[in-house]
Amino acid sequence: MRTDSGQEARALLITGTVGAGKTSVADAAGDLLTGSGVPNAVIDMDWLRRSRPAPVDDRFNFALLLRNLRCVVGNYLDAGVTRLVLAGVVEDAEDREQCEKAVGVGLSVCRLQVELPVVRQRLSRRHADEPEALRWHLDRSGELDGILDRAGVEDFTVDATHHRVDEVAAAMLEAAGWR
Repeated sequence: MRTDSGQEARALLITGTVGAGKTSVADAAGDLLTGSGVPNAVIDMDWLRRSRPAPVDDRFNFALLLRNLRCVVGNYLDAGVTRLVLAGVVEDAEDREQCEKAVGVGLSVCRLQVELPVVRQRLSRRHADEPEALRWHLDRSGELDGILDRAGVEDFTVDATHHRVDEVAAAMLEAAGWR
């Protein structure tokens, strides 16, 4: 899809295990694109699925996410956005394909790689006052990391273990060919 600027609209989905820094890197990428004068939108896909209870057969409310993503992306594209930065999890090739259909433009996927001990430190800080949430996220981090290893849905990976968020965002945009 071409926008009013004539530039082909594209989407970049940042995936990774919980605590990898998807949302922070997406925000930083949006800031870098804005600083370069590129019309962009940053979408945290977790907010598009946040409704409880989730259906029994859709543990993470993926169907709702897709419906909301179609609407939100359409509005951004109509407003002239040429770069969509999405933060979220796609666990398999089918999820990736459905996300690409929902955004309606070419989609690249970047996986943030983070060593699990670092992920666990981040999660411990983030959920310090939420013992149940911490326990769930710690369990999920290893489980999801393994799922993503097996699925291989990414086009490229960026190491986010010991780098600043802005450095990770810049490396990701470079790898995507957006800089």
